[in-house]
Amino acid sequence: MADILMLLASGAEGHAEPGVLGLDSYQWVALAMSVLIAVFIWKKVPGIITGGLDAKIAAIRSALDEAKTLRAEAEALRAEYAAKIASAEKDAEAMLAGAREEADAILAKAEADSEVMVARRQKMAEDKIAAAERAAIAEVKAKAVTAAAAASRKLIAERHDGPADKKLADEVIASL
Repeated sequence: MADILMLLASGAEGHAEPGVLGLDSYQWVALAMSVLIAVFIWKKVPGIITGGLDAKIAAIRSALDEAKTLRAEAEALRAEYAAKIASAEKDAEAMLAGAREEADAILAKAEADSEVMVARRQKMAEDKIAAAERAAIAEVKAKAVTAAAAASRKLIAERHDGPADKKLADEVIASL
C-alpha cells in the first residue's frame, strides 16, 4: 500500500498545469472573474440587485408602516369598545338601580294601598255591624212596642171598664 502512495505522491510532483497564451490556470480564472465582474458592472447588475433589494426593503417598510397603522386602528377600536363596554356596564347599573328604586316605590305604594284598603274594609265592616246593631235595636224596639201595646191593651181591658173609661174621658175633656 505504501508503494501506491509513493507513486501517487511522485506523480503529483511531476505533473504540470496546462497553460494557454503563457497564462497558468489560476491566471485564467482570475481573468475570467475580472471579465465577469466587468460585464456585471457594465450591465449594471449591482444596481439591479441593489434596486431589487431596495424595492424589497421599501415593500417591507410599507408593510411595516401599514401594520403599524392597522395596529393603531385596532388599539383605537379596542379602546372605543372598552369605553362602550364600560358605558354599557354603567348604564346597566343605572338601570338596575332605577329598577330597584321603582320596585321599592311600587312596594311602598302597594303597602300604603293595602293599609288604606284594610282601613276602608274595616270601616265598611264597622258600618255593617253598626247598621246591623241599629236594625236589631229597631227590631227589638218594634217587638217591645208591640209587646207593650199588647200588654197595655190587655191591662187596660182588664182594669178599665165602661164607667172608668167615661171618668177618664171626662177628665181629659175637662183639662182641655
